Amino acid sequence: MSERKPRFNHVAMTVAPDLLDETGRAAILGFYGEVFGWEEMPTMTEDRKRLVLMAYRFGQFVFLEADDDPMRTHPMDHFGMEVDTREQLDETYERAAAYCRRDDRVVLEDRMLDDFGVLDLHAFYVRYLLPMKVEVQYFDWKQSA
Repeated sequence: MSERKPRFNHVAMTVAPDLLDETGRAAILGFYGEVFGWEEMPTMTEDRKRLVLMAYRFGQFVFLEADDDPMRTHPMDHFGMEVDTREQLDETYERAAAYCRRDDRVVLEDRMLDDFGVLDLHAFYVRYLLPMKVEVQYFDWKQSA
């Protein structure tokens, strides 16, 4: 039996305690639930202290911890997610754009395409309330690769 290679399973960020009050948690859950399908792990929630979002399956999550000195990031700081199809990327982008039209706190960057010869990388960045933005990527491998 071969061992499975290690893999990433979560990202953690500190945020201001006010962001994790009932109103802040509802906003976070609304956006990340509607756009990405992430769900609250309610047994982990502590008002003004912690919110954990399960990203698609147990063991894959975004961990938000309150701190009076929360995380500060550079505009390029982000974490990435890969989708399996161009359609999934476009659908995720459209859900983010629809949310953006309702809530001006959404920061949505235009879709982009980078040609790396053997693959076209389709991607976009989005940020909502959290210190880090999310990059959504689709790797379109070319036939000759």
